[in-house]
Amino acid sequence: MFALLKRYRHVAAVAPLMLATIATAAAQAPYPNRNITLVLPFAAGSGTDTTTRLIGKELGTALGVSTVIENKAGANGSIAASYVARSAPDGYTLFVTTNTSHSANPYLLKNMTYDPVKDFTPIARTGDLPFMLVIHPDIPANSVAELIALAKKEPGKYSYASGSSAAIVAGATFARLAGIDLLHVPYKSSPPALTDLIAGRVSMMFIDVPTGLPHVNAKALKALAVTTKKRSALLPDLATMDDTVKGFDITSWQGYFGPANMPKDVVTKLNAEIRKIVERPDIKSQLAERGMEAFSGTPEEFDAFVKEQLKVWEKLITEAGIEKQ
Repeated sequence: MFALLKRYRHVAAVAPLMLATIATAAAQAPYPNRNITLVLPFAAGSGTDTTTRLIGKELGTALGVSTVIENKAGANGSIAASYVARSAPDGYTLFVTTNTSHSANPYLLKNMTYDPVKDFTPIARTGDLPFMLVIHPDIPANSVAELIALAKKEPGKYSYASGSSAAIVAGATFARLAGIDLLHVPYKSSPPALTDLIAGRVSMMFIDVPTGLPHVNAKALKALAVTTKKRSALLPDLATMDDTVKGFDITSWQGYFGPANMPKDVVTKLNAEIRKIVERPDIKSQLAERGMEAFSGTPEEFDAFVKEQLKVWEKLITEAGIEKQ
């Protein structure tokens, strides 16, 4: 009996050491060795959501693991951004985001809970998501010029919804440059804003092409123009805002980040795989169908781009006269 008890005590003493050894081995295993979570700042059904599900699935396949989409909408993307910024920098929690969280928020929000540069590791830019101006079909306007004429005839009658920082800035910029009085109606994300627009509760909104285009094709909304200065390759027949409202040029970009201080080898591996995926003709085509102009580059190029975009959006927001909330 004494020998048996002694044996059990030995096993009990060795077990924690065995578990620690297994954990250490797992930690030292080549990256990745478990699922990767892709955190999004917008709700399911948004443009970022639909494009990320495509790229994310391919990324998981390339890395031999599963990718899990986690939508953390709200507070102009700050909830998701803060969550990722405070996550372990091990490459298993990534942030797929846009100019909303990383270009516009510092100039829209009084209480920033993260730093878009210091708190993140740029991994790869994946492309642009052009925005377009859409209106309810009952509004008797078929061009931006006609819409401006209506708004000038009845100041304050027409409203614009927003479900992202880009939409907020686009709406305010439109009102300022066109010299019209529009009521701003903010939403947590684009899908509920679209629901109210289709129902006629609001007059118009600036929406990313992936989210808005299906409703335009279904005749539930009318598209008047894209927000980029040059016509979009995705919608070559659609006018630009700049055609009527000179100086209007707003583009939404998308990219992958990790928390600050990610290992260089992990960043390099993720960047290489994401770039391969984005440059594949079949993926480019599928992303184009979702309204995204896909392209990529190095982490260093993305880092420089993010810093430059902070200056661009500061100017846009300042000139639009938008006060921090």
